[in-house]
Amino acid sequence: MRERITRRLANKLILLFTTIIILVVASLTLISYSMLRKESVNASIASTSNNLLLVGRNLESYLAGIEQLSLPQISYDEITYAIMHESENYASKMYVEDYLRNLYFSRDDDLEAAYLYIIKEHKYYVVTKENYNITVRVIEHPSIEQLSWYQNALQSPFNRSYQSLLGGADALEEGDYTTRTDRSFMGYHRLLRSIVSREPQAVLSLYFNSSRADEIMKDIPLGEGEHLMVLGPDNEPFMADDGEFYSGSAAAGLLKLLTPDNKGQVTWPYAAEKYLVSYNIGQKEGWKLVKPIPYKEIYAAATTTRKLSITIGVLFLIVSVVLVSLISNKITHPLKNLSLQMKRFSSGSFDAETAVEGNDEIAYLSRHFNKMVERTNELINERYKMKIVEKNAVLKALEAEINPHFLYNALQAISTKALKNKNDDIVEMVDNLALTLRYCISGRDVVEAREELRHIERYLALQQARFGSRMQVFTGWEEELLPLKIPKLSLQTLVENCIKHALEKVSTTVTIRIEARSTDTHNIISVHDDGPGISERRLEEVLDSLQQEWDHPGEGSEDGGGESIGLKNLQMRLKLLYGEEAGLVIGSDEHGTVMEMHIPQGGSGQHGESTDY
Repeated sequence: MRERITRRLANKLILLFTTIIILVVASLTLISYSMLRKESVNASIASTSNNLLLVGRNLESYLAGIEQLSLPQISYDEITYAIMHESENYASKMYVEDYLRNLYFSRDDDLEAAYLYIIKEHKYYVVTKENYNITVRVIEHPSIEQLSWYQNALQSPFNRSYQSLLGGADALEEGDYTTRTDRSFMGYHRLLRSIVSREPQAVLSLYFNSSRADEIMKDIPLGEGEHLMVLGPDNEPFMADDGEFYSGSAAAGLLKLLTPDNKGQVTWPYAAEKYLVSYNIGQKEGWKLVKPIPYKEIYAAATTTRKLSITIGVLFLIVSVVLVSLISNKITHPLKNLSLQMKRFSSGSFDAETAVEGNDEIAYLSRHFNKMVERTNELINERYKMKIVEKNAVLKALEAEINPHFLYNALQAISTKALKNKNDDIVEMVDNLALTLRYCISGRDVVEAREELRHIERYLALQQARFGSRMQVFTGWEEELLPLKIPKLSLQTLVENCIKHALEKVSTTVTIRIEARSTDTHNIISVHDDGPGISERRLEEVLDSLQQEWDHPGEGSEDGGGESIGLKNLQMRLKLLYGEEAGLVIGSDEHGTVMEMHIPQGGSGQHGESTDY
């Protein structure tokens, strides 16, 4: 049982410290993980946004170059004139072919084909690279007015439109050019109007492969699970690393989120996964670069750090548990020894003693346990000796039991003999002494005031024989206070002090007044003498002795005689019988001394039993 108790305490300490360690490690791991996640997101947003901004500017420069290419490099009226007369004027036809050929040669490798559609003739000139030769052909072609890219060019204030070829052949409409969509990613269409009538005369269509665009886009790094898409001003995708990724209604929902209000980043749930989508919107035409990044990839570093933190935390926890176990057992070992000695002590082995190690609280308990055992042994030995003394005292009391009765009977015999010899004074003194002796040896501690007054009369009669007419006594006792219960011999103690401090110290007459009166709170019994009084120093000593605890009666008395022992004894009896509000009040000056007993109204001692003697 003892081992279970100490082990339970050790287990509680281990559990407590382990819980604290787990909470600390878990809190630090969660806090660091949250901070790393937040920092990872912020770092990803910042780096991706800056990267998209730079690439977006390069893309806008590239598109600006295409726009510049689409504008006539010679006088605008010359090309429009050649377009109007190419069917009837051979020179105009050659002019158009040379224009297209020069335009084609002005690019490096990204221009796949250049078309010039003559609207009124329903035909187009096309220049392409065939078998390493640059050829210009003229092909009849139906009207292109129903094509969406043509309608967009008509409605554009800039007379241009962009055509996405991301879907391959599926991106072409019925009636469109038969261009190689597998080698082109974008078509650029510029509408050439008459300067005079502003009517459309021709459409210049340029088809570009992705070589230059790929070179621009390669500056955007793509990690695991990341994607990239280029959107035109109308949110039409022109380039995408994974076409299927952007297909369906989910992509349509994403496009609605790509607004300037979202400040370049949105969260996009897609296919049971969440993406951080960073995008950049061009300032000139509104082209968009869109880069979705899976949050799990952003959080990869934080997740790795979390796993590392958990691993370190587990190792730290194991080491900590081992250390805590050792420390807990070290702490509880003195408690185990203490509990063992306490069990021995409770079973009666009073020689139990535990080892004291260190100066902590456990050492304090062990030290005081040893002191308690030592003190208990002392008390047991002292109690044993007191039992022996008590037995001896009982025997001696039995032996001396007859002495008071013998003395009382002897005084009665003396009184009878004095009465026969007609010595009345001796008879009275002997009778008073006998009755005084019988009153003193009675077993009661509390008597009625009338009994104490009769005893004082006999006591003063004996003192009268000693002091004669020098002692004058007056009694003023209220009738209703005669049944008052007071300590036996209490008046005698006060009167004895009057005799000692007044009559024995002067040769003149001394008057002693014994009075009792009642107030709202106390019954007051006073003994007053008109003697020389008590010196101020002695009075202070007496009053101080009344305030001290009662330890060893008989010690510390004046002149070795114990003058204040009687008063101190009476003070203690009053407080034990009637409570702390009871006690003695002493005053003295050159006109005499007053000693008063203050007994609270309704005190418990006032209801004690009294018997006659």
